[in-house]
Amino acid sequence: MGKAHCRGKHAVIDVAAGIMPAMSRHAGPLLTLETADAICDARDQGRAAWSGSLDLGRSIDSVSIDPDGWHWHGASYPYPQALKPRTLYWWDGESYASVSRYTGKLIKLVPTYWGVPTFEIDGIKMLPTAKESPLDDARRKVALIQPAGKTVLDTCGGLGYFAACCLDAGVAHIQSFEKNEDVLWLRDINPWSPEPDASGGRLRLDHADIVDAITLQADASFDAVLHDPPRFGIAGELYSLAFYQQLARVLRRGGRLFHYTGRPNALTSGRDVPREVARRLDTAGFKVDLALDGVLAIRR
Repeated sequence: MGKAHCRGKHAVIDVAAGIMPAMSRHAGPLLTLETADAICDARDQGRAAWSGSLDLGRSIDSVSIDPDGWHWHGASYPYPQALKPRTLYWWDGESYASVSRYTGKLIKLVPTYWGVPTFEIDGIKMLPTAKESPLDDARRKVALIQPAGKTVLDTCGGLGYFAACCLDAGVAHIQSFEKNEDVLWLRDINPWSPEPDASGGRLRLDHADIVDAITLQADASFDAVLHDPPRFGIAGELYSLAFYQQLARVLRRGGRLFHYTGRPNALTSGRDVPREVARRLDTAGFKVDLALDGVLAIRR
């Protein structure tokens, strides 16, 4: 687990570090317990610099070190103290704060072995990370809808990994919706989340509930759909026949849909959610097959 804390005098924070630039994407350093320990170890060893990642593995950078603090991109920071494992920290201008919010539910960005983070809602992990990074997991699912050159609907955008993979695969346009404002805040801090402004107009992200937003979409306006809803117990309306009929309406004939289901409580409840979903999608007008940890459906 590494050191639980790092002792050292607090440096005076430069004005440039105290106020974040007026931009949507967080530009400051992101620390995990392991990164903090590595910086502190470099100080304790009397080194003048440390090299590593301050953006969850997207890049490698160098920081300069002195007894009173460490310095990066023209700003000075104090040595971190008492950081916790499985927690990501950002500099909020005054202290190292957990990348989390509580507005009725605790929503938290969580670092992983793979670098690419997942997120949790009230302690429930929202993306699989046991065998591969959540971005690689998303890439395998996105490949099922063959997004190159297509117009794609991303119903529940989350951290944007489906959108990122679609962009990498050459999607023509992807319309993404995310209902939760706190999740959108996580996206602004997460360096692995795609930025609409950097997509050349190919990604549009709207803060909206897909249950309402889908009714405003034109018939047959999408070539493919990615549907990654929260668990049935949290958002049962996103598993309903009425919602699947809306998906069928906005998807052109022959269009592909991947619906993530997982197998929640399969052993304890005896429910087979993927097959329940498959039956409803069939009724809504899809040809269905079980695929990966969900359902692949083709609009009849």
